[in-house]
Amino acid sequence: MGILSAIFGGGKPDEKQTDRQEEKNFEILKYDGIRARNMGQLAYAIRCFENAVALNEEPETLGLLANACLRAGRIEDARAALVRLTEKDAGNVNALLALADVCHMQEDYAAMDEACRKALAQDEANATAYYQAARAARGMHDDLQAIVMLTKAIAQNEQYAEAYLLRAETLWGMRQMKDAKEDADRVLLLNPESEEALLLEGKIAAAQGDAAAACECFDRIVSLDPFHEEAYLLKGELLVLQKDFDKAVDNYTEALELMPDHARLYQERGRARLLKDDKEGAAEDMKRAIELNPESENRITGNFNNYETNKR
Repeated sequence: MGILSAIFGGGKPDEKQTDRQEEKNFEILKYDGIRARNMGQLAYAIRCFENAVALNEEPETLGLLANACLRAGRIEDARAALVRLTEKDAGNVNALLALADVCHMQEDYAAMDEACRKALAQDEANATAYYQAARAARGMHDDLQAIVMLTKAIAQNEQYAEAYLLRAETLWGMRQMKDAKEDADRVLLLNPESEEALLLEGKIAAAQGDAAAACECFDRIVSLDPFHEEAYLLKGELLVLQKDFDKAVDNYTEALELMPDHARLYQERGRARLLKDDKEGAAEDMKRAIELNPESENRITGNFNNYETNKR
C-alpha cells in the first residue's frame, strides 16, 4: 500500500520525509546553540534556540533559550520563553521558580506571586517557592504575608540562611527588633561572614543604644569588604551622634583612601568637619562632593547651610 500510495500521489512518504528533516534541523539547531553558548557566543546561541523552538517547542530547548537570554541580559525575552515553557509543561516547578525570579527582576510582584502559587500547587514542601512568595509579598508591601511565607520556608529547611535573613530584614522594617536580632543571629551561625546580617545587627545595636556593639559590627564588615561604603557611612553617622567628630573624620578619611570618587563620603566628612569647627575642610569636602555629583548641588549646599546654622 505504501508503494501504491507513493505512485498514485498519496504523499505520505513525502510528509514523513519532511517531518524527519524538521527533526534533524531541530537537533542541529539545538546542539549548535548549546555549543555556541558554551563558547560564550550568546547572540548566536539565542538565534539557534529561537529557530529550534520555532520547529519544536521542546521544554528543554525553551529552558535553554530562557537561560541564554538571561545571560545576555534580555530579561523580557527570557520571561517570554519561560511563560511558553510553563504553558507547555505546567508541572515544571523549576521553570515556575525561574519565571518568578525573572518577574522579581522586573518588579512585577503580582505575576511573581502567581508563579509561586503555581509552584506550591505542584510541590507544597518546596522551601524555595515559599521564599520567592515572600519576596513577592515584600514587593507588594504585605510584610505579614512575607513573614508567613518565610516561616513556612524555614519549616521546610531549618538551614535556609536567606530565609532567616529576609525575615530578619522584614521584622526590622516592622520595628520588631528582638525577633529581627534572633533571626540575624541565626544567619551568622549559619554564615559568620554574612555582611547583610552583620549590617542589620549593627543597625539594631545602634537603635538599642549600644554604640560599641554597632561599631564592632561595622568594623567586621569592613574587614570582610574594605569597599563597603554603607558600613563606613553608618559608623560615621553613629560617631557623629556621639559627638566624636575626630573619629568620624578619621573613619571617612579611611573610606575615601579606598573610594576617592564617592561623593557621599566627602559630603559626610564635610559635615563632621563642620561640626568640629573645621569650616575650611568642610567647604573643600562639600565642593568635592558637588564636583563628583553635580545633580545634588542644591541638596548638599542646603545641608551645609543647615549644619552651619545648627552649629551657631
